[in-house]
Amino acid sequence: MKSVSPGNRSINGRSINSRPINRRSVSLLRTTVLLMLAAGMAACGGKPDTTEAARPVLVVHPGGGAQAALSAYAGEIRAHEESPLSFRVGGNLVRRNVDAGTRVKQGQVLAVLDADDLSLQAQSAQAQLAAAEADLVRARGDRDRYAKLVGDKLVSQSTYDAQNAAFKAAEGQARAARAQLDVARNQAAYSQLRAPHDGVIATRVAEAGQVVAAGQTIFTLAADDGREVAISLPEGRIRDFSVGQPVLVELWNAPGERLPGVIREISPAADAQTRTYAARVNLAGEAAKAVELGQSARVYVQDSGVAAALSLPLSAVQRGAGNATAVWVVDPKSGTVQSRAVQLGRYGETDVPVLGGLKADDWVVAAGGHLLRQGQAVTPVDRDNRPMLPKPAAATAKAN
Repeated sequence: MKSVSPGNRSINGRSINSRPINRRSVSLLRTTVLLMLAAGMAACGGKPDTTEAARPVLVVHPGGGAQAALSAYAGEIRAHEESPLSFRVGGNLVRRNVDAGTRVKQGQVLAVLDADDLSLQAQSAQAQLAAAEADLVRARGDRDRYAKLVGDKLVSQSTYDAQNAAFKAAEGQARAARAQLDVARNQAAYSQLRAPHDGVIATRVAEAGQVVAAGQTIFTLAADDGREVAISLPEGRIRDFSVGQPVLVELWNAPGERLPGVIREISPAADAQTRTYAARVNLAGEAAKAVELGQSARVYVQDSGVAAALSLPLSAVQRGAGNATAVWVVDPKSGTVQSRAVQLGRYGETDVPVLGGLKADDWVVAAGGHLLRQGQAVTPVDRDNRPMLPKPAAATAKAN
């Protein structure tokens, strides 16, 4: 048996040196790999692409301004003083001089009742007064005569006292008849319904020919001394409101125009059905002149203890370091996002007021913040997928 060196092998009785063959194979393999790498780099422009594509993100400004911490309540324009007008006596309504929407002056006759019966009553009272005055004249004469007779000792003192008492009774009867006449005359005057002050007729609930009772409402008069907004406040937040609290009023037909107002009164008891508290917001000066009765309005009340001037959608709020509340803010220079801690107020249904940590011109990521990381490149877009910031200079240079 022949000995074989470590570098030699025998195949079919032939000795083959394996070292030269291994060196050529390795060299060929290296050449092939280098050629493949060169081809790959040539196809990619000469350098491998390791740059991560910028992620599109929806961004918003912290919006709302002074409205961010405001709560809105629907209301209706009312007069500061609304007087239901009615007759002080009953009768047949024979004439109605005004209708709803008519502007009236103080003392103007609004409606008239049939006053025939009232006139007859006044005449009867006049006749009773005449009879009582005649009895008074007779009783006075009798008293004077008996006064002379008792002085001459011709009649007793008791007889004179009786005549004096009769005189006083007749005097009382005359005063009573005079008072009855005054009442009858007043009743006749009450057949005319007059405006107690200047204003506009808000409602009319009676028509000519109708028999009305004393005290039955015929008109509602809205005085010209001011305008208010009637609103209802929720039971759960009634402690957040107080009389004298400033508010803003926005009319339905004038969106964006807000008038100053003040809460004038708050009902001490909640409505039994709606469980809300009725409140009145006073509009004074030029603000009162800009509204009309019955208009729809919205009252904005600033939340108690919240002085926020900005707000964010709830989807923008993230959990930062140490479980702090944070948001992603886009750096316009580098096109990357940075986590920023913020102080927030009470959460609403769709947004939350910002108490600190942001400025009004900051671009905040409004959705998808849980997919971002610190310093990640992003492409800010609005809700219509339109770019909101120009491309950073570094990104533009790389693209070229």
